[in-house]
Amino acid sequence: MTTTASWDMQGNWSMQEKRGLSEAGVRRMRDVLAGHVESGAIPGLVALVGRGDDTHVEAMGTLHTDGGAPMRRDTIFRLASLSKPITAAAVMILVEECRLRLDDPIDEWLPELANRQVLTRIDAPLEDTVPALRPITVRDLLTFTFGFGAVLAAPDTYPIQVAMRELGLDGSAPAEGPDEWLGRLGKLPLMYQPGHLWQYHTGSDVLGVLVGRVAGQSFEAFLRERLFDPLGMRDSGFSVPADKIDRLPTSYAHDPQTGGLVVWDEAAGGKYSSPPAFEAGGDGLVSTVDDYHAFYRMLLNKGAHGSERILSRASVELMTMDHLTPEQKVEKDAFGDHFGRHGGYGFGMAVRTHRRDLASVGQFGWDGGLGTTAYADPATGLTGILFTQTAMDSLDTPRLHRDFWTTAYQTIDN
Repeated sequence: MTTTASWDMQGNWSMQEKRGLSEAGVRRMRDVLAGHVESGAIPGLVALVGRGDDTHVEAMGTLHTDGGAPMRRDTIFRLASLSKPITAAAVMILVEECRLRLDDPIDEWLPELANRQVLTRIDAPLEDTVPALRPITVRDLLTFTFGFGAVLAAPDTYPIQVAMRELGLDGSAPAEGPDEWLGRLGKLPLMYQPGHLWQYHTGSDVLGVLVGRVAGQSFEAFLRERLFDPLGMRDSGFSVPADKIDRLPTSYAHDPQTGGLVVWDEAAGGKYSSPPAFEAGGDGLVSTVDDYHAFYRMLLNKGAHGSERILSRASVELMTMDHLTPEQKVEKDAFGDHFGRHGGYGFGMAVRTHRRDLASVGQFGWDGGLGTTAYADPATGLTGILFTQTAMDSLDTPRLHRDFWTTAYQTIDN
């Protein structure tokens, strides 16, 4: 059924004029996604498109490559970097309560990162440093400009990468708790001066530690109390309990030699089958398409969820605007479609600043390296979420994602 929609004067999605989804567009999306599953490129997927009150979900394929249990709407996926927007929202809750301030130094809460030394250049020996020109702020962490992050170069190209690997700071799952992890991070110099350059990932992990210390509880407990429970996100967290583990697919990567799928993480007995020592704000969460849709609908509705307000309108607008200067974006934009195609970066997520495909300027969201993608488009009211269990380490999964977004925009009915 075709319906109409608009934003009201307060910036909320108006249900009196409700725009819906095109049946022809949904059929086209279903056919294109089915082709990717039938080709064997991925074992399965769950896709959601939503607009106003209209939501459509497709579940295709199986949880594992050997067949068996089918994908279902309530399948639980490893979010990977789709954890980052949730972490940013948690921080903004504390900012709104004046327990954190965006431009205050983090030294009081994270003394391990106070009085930083900074490499004179990215390829310098670790002892070749100068003092940081200023402290790291909460804003630096939210925008990934605090001076430390993933090095976008071949492994062990620079001494700092070798040190990161030896300290377990190279992206592998930490085996110890947040205090120990942050202590190891504090042993290394920053790569760049605070505020100088966007660098991926590490800022979100630091923010998870920050939230826990400021709130005086575990990061997951804070997320559950302030985001997951109010939004009805019952299947979201840092692990999957035993009575739900049958809903978690096997996670696959691609063999670099053959291109075939190889197991990266099992469900039962795997990385996500028990609570982790380190609740990673950058990539540690699991969720379902409906849970994640609830989070994005809240953002599209400027922080409101039903009769509850999770965040203020001003906070959501701040999160979903571009905060980077052209100079800060140099490294991000050098990675083209992976990091640079959006143009801008807000708090924990990308923001479209130019139109180069079907997405509108102002669209926000992110992608996860284990096969997830989710964006919301305020201009059209469209939310799209595609979860798979197949990593983004070959051309197959990125091509699936691009085809999903091409067809998702065709579901807009007017």
